[in-house]
Amino acid sequence: MTSASVEDSRVDQVFISRRKQPSRGDSETPISYGIQGRESFSEGLLRQSPVGKVEPPSSFNSLLMKRLSPFLAGCLSLFAIPNVCALEPPQVVPVWPQETVGDHGSIGAERIRAPEDSPTKDAIWITRVSRPTLSVFHPAESSNTRVAIIVCPGGGYWNLAWDKEGTEVAEWLQSIGITGIVLKYRVPRRPGEPEPLPAPGPLLDAQRAVRIVRSRAAEWEIDPERIGIMGFSAGGHLAIMTATSFDRPAYAALDAIDEQSCRPNFAIAAYPGYILTRPDSSELADYIRIPAGTGPMFLVHASDDEEPGAPPEQSVAMYLALRRAGVPAELHIYANGRHGFGVRPSDLPVAQWPARCEEWLVQQGFLARATGTPSKP
Repeated sequence: MTSASVEDSRVDQVFISRRKQPSRGDSETPISYGIQGRESFSEGLLRQSPVGKVEPPSSFNSLLMKRLSPFLAGCLSLFAIPNVCALEPPQVVPVWPQETVGDHGSIGAERIRAPEDSPTKDAIWITRVSRPTLSVFHPAESSNTRVAIIVCPGGGYWNLAWDKEGTEVAEWLQSIGITGIVLKYRVPRRPGEPEPLPAPGPLLDAQRAVRIVRSRAAEWEIDPERIGIMGFSAGGHLAIMTATSFDRPAYAALDAIDEQSCRPNFAIAAYPGYILTRPDSSELADYIRIPAGTGPMFLVHASDDEEPGAPPEQSVAMYLALRRAGVPAELHIYANGRHGFGVRPSDLPVAQWPARCEEWLVQQGFLARATGTPSKP
């Protein structure tokens, strides 16, 4: 795959799924594996028949290994999967029925950034998103806890760390019986949206996402009162804003979906930014508010996080504000981990935070205990 082919492509989905799941794809959404986009981009990676059957080229696995993150490539090697395309993909659902509400400006075709043009070399970075989607990773029926979590990748509202803070997170959730739903929200910032402030458009996408998930709870075998939102870096800010803005819808209702509540039942924020008036301040930004009814929140950060807009003081200040407001909250600050640790394994203690988060979900009554029954509705 050449850099030019990556640069010129609109990407609808990038993922890898390690387990076969029941097919629940929407009829209007084409099913594909690996990287799906224009024919010029996907040619040589996959071939799809008119009836939706996927015919992988012989070099599919090797090409996918080269393009995916080291974490997922390692998982493929570990499990020695002979045919990636035998696995079910996530279900892809559009966020908006037609035009993206509240969008403006011309940003060009959606694309994956080439390695030399990426913020980091350890993730697949997507940008120029104008058609937000939800990628739904359904758990196996036998392990379904009826909990769902919407995942917001980070990227400073310029890009999305699609695998590292998106699909890998959804697969972890899927492995513990939670429906993981990756939100591909609009990026980059549109004209007139300066860097010191968070971009306003993604909040519309996130509120709509919560409503979509709640409206399809019965179909997706989800408890409508066990829907959470999780985010990383800028996505962590988006998760917090969604959790605290449910009483102020960011857009006018379009259809029956918008009759649903956009309130997440809980939120999880990893190394969030844009929380303070300034990175060196202890005051919350003016746009951060905590209304009555805000759900419980879990925060995690690394003490050595040197990202200018996301020092650990951001999470500390948010925790203290939640505590003052009487909202149940839990904060974990690890000595080492820097920015962008995601859910990838490592020798550092910070790699254990997903287990602490799972325990928190149990203690808050959202996730089933060992008995297999929830502790409270």
